Order: sequence, then structure tokens, then C-alpha cells
Amino acid sequence: MSILIVIALLVVAIAIFMQQPQFGKQPEGARLERIKQSPNYRDGKFQNLSHTPDLAEGTSYYTVFKEFFFGKNKRNKPKDSIPTKKEDLLHLDPEENVLVWFGHSSYFMQADGKTILVDPVFSGSVSPVSFTNKAYPGSDAYTVEDLPEIDVLFISHDHWDHLDYETVLKLKTKVKKVVTGLGTAQHLEYWGYDTAIIEEKDWGEHVDLGDGFSVDVTPARHFSGRGFSRNKALWVSFVFKTPSMKLFLGGDSGYDYFFKEIGDKYGPFDLAILECGQYNEYWKYIHMMPEQVAQAATDLKTERLMPVHWSKFSLALHAWDESIKTVTEAAAEKNLPLLTPMIGEKVNIIGEPVKEQWWNTIE
Repeated sequence: MSILIVIALLVVAIAIFMQQPQFGKQPEGARLERIKQSPNYRDGKFQNLSHTPDLAEGTSYYTVFKEFFFGKNKRNKPKDSIPTKKEDLLHLDPEENVLVWFGHSSYFMQADGKTILVDPVFSGSVSPVSFTNKAYPGSDAYTVEDLPEIDVLFISHDHWDHLDYETVLKLKTKVKKVVTGLGTAQHLEYWGYDTAIIEEKDWGEHVDLGDGFSVDVTPARHFSGRGFSRNKALWVSFVFKTPSMKLFLGGDSGYDYFFKEIGDKYGPFDLAILECGQYNEYWKYIHMMPEQVAQAATDLKTERLMPVHWSKFSLALHAWDESIKTVTEAAAEKNLPLLTPMIGEKVNIIGEPVKEQWWNTIE
């Protein structure tokens, strides 16, 4: 009986904990009714275009949990502090077309005079419990206060490492427009964002931002959810066009046929930004293996590739720098130029690729 009481109390405690605002809200009302009309929403949740099991065939959750506790690479996290640079983003030359990566999947761009921010995470953790999944030492060089006003904020999906509660709260007064997938706006509205500035779209939908800027919301192969319920909001990638550039902003995705379809329809791209870390054969359908990243970039017909989703958090089992080393080799085999800046380093979006492999100096 005492064990049952403990279990009941634990369940109640978890339920109370998950009522905190950082967990957001699931779609409801008119938003939910709109979602139900999506061809990508069936059986009460969003679906991937291809059959996408949570785990690879023959893999059990027991195996995954065991490996997480006992099977991580000895270099899963860097021993040394991550080297970073810090630019004055508040006083950029408006003529500069620059990109600044903040580590993992967060980056800032100034493109043809507009400021862009993608999946910003500045809280130092990608977990509802702040002392877990912490950023590597040295990798948190920037804060929201270091950012100028943001013309367009892109949110690819609602996972903790892409939609950071603390960061988006602080950004509210700086953001002029948000573009995201169906359902994710429920979180933002709950957190005080004006829905008038939010464009929440389905795969295949278009947003005209004016002045020669536009966005086409394109598929990804992933999942969503900030708690126990999954796939109530859509996970997306973006084709972002400016007056002088065409960029692919990838979000999180396993490899799939749609990369070629996107390349055929919207390409070629000046730059594709694709995830390359936090992968494993156990969950190979929802995160690309490093070799697949180079293939996806080729499918997209991009002139250059920027690998992200690494160098700030360890959410998988591999060595912290394994992904970038493998992607670098795979890209070289395809003669695909890489943009691999140091965290915080200001680089030209479509200029000469960064050739310095700074990660080789870190243990």
C-alpha cells in the first residue's frame, strides 16, 4: 500500500510540475479546427510524409535508456571550454549580409537589410529542469540583450532545444514577425505574443513578407511535443528568399525523399543550413546520420552547406565533435563547400566558406 501511495504522490507531483507555463499549451479552439483540416494531420496528430517509427527496427526503449546511462562516448562532452567570438550585433552595417551562429541550431542573420533569428536558445539549458542538458562551458556567449530588433523570428518546431521559453519571453518586445508551423503559435500566444504578428503555416504554404522577401514552409521528418503528448504541432523547414539570396533553413529532420523535391522545386540554394548532430542508429528516422547530411545538401542543390545542431549540447551518445568531422569528410567527397564558423563569429552568408577547423583544437 505504501508503494502505491508513493507512486500516486509522484504522479501528482509530475502533473503539478507540468502545469508550469514553460510547457506551453496544446492547440485548441479555432486553431485546433484549422489543424484538423491539414492533410498532414490524422488520427489526432501530425504525421510524417514517410512511415517514421520513433525507434529503428529491433530497438527497444530499454536499450536506448541503458545506452544513455552506460553507453555514451567518453568524449560525449568537450573537456575544454568552447572557443567563441562576440560581435557587436547592435551596430551592424546595414549593407552587410552576415550570419552569426550561437551553437546548436540557433543563429542570427542580417540579409539584404532585414534581421533574422532562427530557433534561439540562450537560457543555458534545453530541459524543463535547468540543471540538466546544460550548454557546454564557453558556448553561451550571447544573450537576448545583445540582439537588435528582429524582423523575422523562425521557429522550426516546439522542442526545448529549438523553442526556448526563457529566450522567447525576453524577445517579445524585439520581434516584429514570427513564422512557424501549425500549432506552435499556441505556445507563443499563451506566453503573451500578439497573434497578429504570427504566421503559422502548413507544409506547402507560402508567406509574402514584402520588399522581395518570402517564405515557403516545407516538410521535415521529425516530431514535436514539450511534454508527454506528441505531434500536436507541426515540425517544419523553410525556404527563405531575399532579394538577392535563396536559403534553406532545415530545422530537425531525418533523411527523406522530400529534400530532392525541395531542391527540384525551389533550388538551387545559396546556402542550406542542416542539422548534423545528436544522431544515432536507434533513432535514425528522426535525425540524419552525418553522411546523409551531405546527401541532403546535394539533393537540395545548394552551393554551400552549414552544419548545425552540434557544439553546444550533448543530446545523443556520440563524441561531441564526431558529427562535424564526419560531415566534413562526406562533404569533401562531394566537393561541397562548408560554412563552419566558430560560435559567435560573423561570416558572410554567401561569401567564401570558412576553412578553419577550429574543433580540432578542442579535446
